[in-house]
Amino acid sequence: MTDIKAAARAEAFTRRAKAFAAGQGQAAEILADFLSVHRGKVLSGYMPMRTEIDPLPAMAAHQGPVGVPVILAKASPLRFREWSPGCQLIEGAFKAMIPTEGAWLEPQVMIVPLLAFDARGYRLGYGGGFYDRTLAGLRARGPVLAVGFAFAAQEVDEVPTDEFDQRLDAVVTETGVTVFKGKDGLIK
Repeated sequence: MTDIKAAARAEAFTRRAKAFAAGQGQAAEILADFLSVHRGKVLSGYMPMRTEIDPLPAMAAHQGPVGVPVILAKASPLRFREWSPGCQLIEGAFKAMIPTEGAWLEPQVMIVPLLAFDARGYRLGYGGGFYDRTLAGLRARGPVLAVGFAFAAQEVDEVPTDEFDQRLDAVVTETGVTVFKGKDGLIK
């Protein structure tokens, strides 16, 4: 499975880079609109790196606390530090920018970066397992909405998965929103 996921990641990086070069369209506005029904809830976003689609405008528009992920240790769940537009940032693990100070938050809604996603609601990440561990832990304590944010071109036929992969509840792209339903027909 490791080799299969590595090959899928290489292809996905290329696909995402082409989509990034083409522009982000209305993606952040669509994301902000989708998230607007969750005002007041703790939202986690991310600081975009390389060719990741940019969630910052949607994060800034959120009416409620917003955090960004902080990697504390390899093979561990993420923690989320409070973020606001213009807050002081430093470089954290994997060169991700993180706030220098702020409260630790537990998200109820998560904007999740990804390399690829499929129609089943699975995502291909960077391979560290941080988001899967985090989602598993948070979901064990209560409901958490996981929203993938990506370019439409990042959709693939099928993401390789294993027993640790956590499904997304929705994916937002520059072309719209896809909500994934569980086996029982309910939104998961």
